[in-house]
Amino acid sequence: MKILIVDDEPPARDRLKRLIEELDDCECAGEAANGAEAIALAGKLAPDVVLMDIRMPGMDGVEAARHLSRLDEPPAVIFVTAYDEYALRAFDTQAVGYLLKPVRKEKLADTLQKAARLTKPQLAVLAREAAPKRRRTHLSVRMRGELRLIPIEEVLFFLADQKYVTVRHLGGEELIEESLRALEEEFAPDFVRIHRNALVAARHIASIDRSGEGQYAVRLRGLGDELPVSRRLATDVLRRFRG
Repeated sequence: MKILIVDDEPPARDRLKRLIEELDDCECAGEAANGAEAIALAGKLAPDVVLMDIRMPGMDGVEAARHLSRLDEPPAVIFVTAYDEYALRAFDTQAVGYLLKPVRKEKLADTLQKAARLTKPQLAVLAREAAPKRRRTHLSVRMRGELRLIPIEEVLFFLADQKYVTVRHLGGEELIEESLRALEEEFAPDFVRIHRNALVAARHIASIDRSGEGQYAVRLRGLGDELPVSRRLATDVLRRFRG
């Protein structure tokens, strides 16, 4: 069993590594200090299990697990945590494996035996209940069997087209399978609905222009194209950015 250890504290990683070395048929495949590193290593190492700390700077463990679930063959994720009782109830309700710090050898061995891959509904509940004030810091897209992370702060706009959403960002554009409504709920108020099929990043808006026919459009920094503002939403958009 190949195991990836993810924790921002080196002593915690060292302790888990020592415990794994004492277990039969288990090996430490690698170590990561944060969620982004974990995603990069998981694509290269293809671990069977990820021991994931939850509270880490930047991308926390719950978000990292949500991204890892998008891999074609996602690893099982076991959360390692010192969380309070409220958050642990969320894990118990979803039958998600977790270990309390400090981790004991016997408990680690037992939990590894029961390790199971998390479903998307389970991860959605954890994101909402175990870490209710956190939202994703990145989006992820599959590329050649690995995951590419797109920082939310680099996203210019989301454009819906049937079952896919195009993400335009500073490095190009990608397709994701997420609904525009869910993205709007998660990332408001930093993203603003300007059309039934478009969300734009408020920080990247350069101007709101009006044509001779009275049609408004949003111009984003670094883009030559304009995105139309629907007549139904024009008043709200103008009130926010000109008020």
